[in-house]
Amino acid sequence: MQITILRIARKIHRTMGAFLFLFFFIVAITGLILGWKKNSNGWILPATAKGISTNLNTWKTTTELLKISDSVLITKVDKSLSTKLDRIDIRKDKGIVKFIYTDNYWEIQLDGQSGDVLQINQRRSDFIEDIHDGSFLDYYFKTDGEPFKLIYTSIMGVALFFFTLTGFWLWIGPKVIRNKKRK
Repeated sequence: MQITILRIARKIHRTMGAFLFLFFFIVAITGLILGWKKNSNGWILPATAKGISTNLNTWKTTTELLKISDSVLITKVDKSLSTKLDRIDIRKDKGIVKFIYTDNYWEIQLDGQSGDVLQINQRRSDFIEDIHDGSFLDYYFKTDGEPFKLIYTSIMGVALFFFTLTGFWLWIGPKVIRNKKRK
């Protein structure tokens, strides 16, 4: 019985490994890169600049800052880029506001008080994260609700669970069989 379970575990482990090798390789590499994003000297994840004031009462409104950011994206980066906004990241402690755009992985960092442009950067970390979790397929195929991301992460999660189970059994199974033979 133990030997049969061991053979089944080995077959499942080997088959899943063959089918999912490329995906696990991609997840491993992108995960490693994402782990280093804050230690990449701004190449993967742009460093956060410092603004003039941390007093929100002296800051321009987010609407005013957004107009400045959109204008900068179009005039200084590329006039063909979409100004569709993904999120606004307000860093009160640093005195800045980051505007992160959805379709092109650009961010504009503005001083909260003056509206001056502090940095214009491409967010490689967002692109790498989209590859890591499969959501780049949803972007590419323009799907609603991120079905590719859901399917991809579900398959990878279930596969990792089964790899853990079968891998553990491939390690402990021979020990159990050896101990039974000794008795």
